[in-house]
Formats: sequence, C-alpha cells, structure tokens
Amino acid sequence: MSLVLFSTSLRWLTAKTELEKKDYHGEYVINREYFKGQQTDWQYNHFRFEIKKNDSIYFYETENDNIVKTYKGKINTTDPNIYKSVRLIIDMEKPTTHILTSNPTTYRSAWSFYLVFNSPKFNNMFFIKEKWKPLK
Repeated sequence: MSLVLFSTSLRWLTAKTELEKKDYHGEYVINREYFKGQQTDWQYNHFRFEIKKNDSIYFYETENDNIVKTYKGKINTTDPNIYKSVRLIIDMEKPTTHILTSNPTTYRSAWSFYLVFNSPKFNNMFFIKEKWKPLK
C-alpha cells in the first residue's frame, strides 16, 4: 500500500505541467540561468516581451529599461483536444523582429516552463516568465 502511495506521489511531483492558454499570459525575459556571460546579459537588456490577457503580444527591443522599439501581434494556441498541453502560436504584424519569425518551442518541467525561439542572428534564445529587473 505504501509503495503505491509513494509511486503515485512521485508521478504527481514529477509530471510535466500541462499548459492552458492563460498560462502564457505574462512578462518574459531572457533566461540567464542556462547560459551565463556577457552575451546573455546583453540579450537580457535588449529583448523582452509580454503577452496580455487579451492575447496581444508586445515584443520590445530595449536599452536596459528604455523601450526602443515595439513589435505587436496576437497569440493563439493549438487545439486543447489535440494536445493536452497547448502550444503557443504567434501571429506578428509585419515587419517583425528576426526573433519572432517562427513559433517558439515550449519546454515544460513539473513546476514551470520556458520558451525557445530560433533566431537567424542568435540561434536559440531562451525566455522565462519573469519581470525584467536591472542587472547589478
């Protein structure tokens, strides 16, 4: 009996998060935990975005806390009847930034997720759901 309870608890604790459309709403910044260094810090200070509750996406090119350029678009997700955890679909107004020329890949863990965009200039760019803060 205790083995069954332990096994069930372990599966629950390690199961990947199943995302709904509303889970994507929020602010995103470059994930500085995967790759550290000057290039990552530069990307962190120059690119971020937010997805609003009305499904609008605003991608910002920045100089630290100053927004230099804004790209706008809309988001949608895959059909929840096809995928248990929905995938993000982005439809940007033209012209757009090189970072958003294709949909991101969503990587999920038990408690969180992150988005990876394939940029022709920078290759993979890793974004996490977090508010931007000035670097120390």
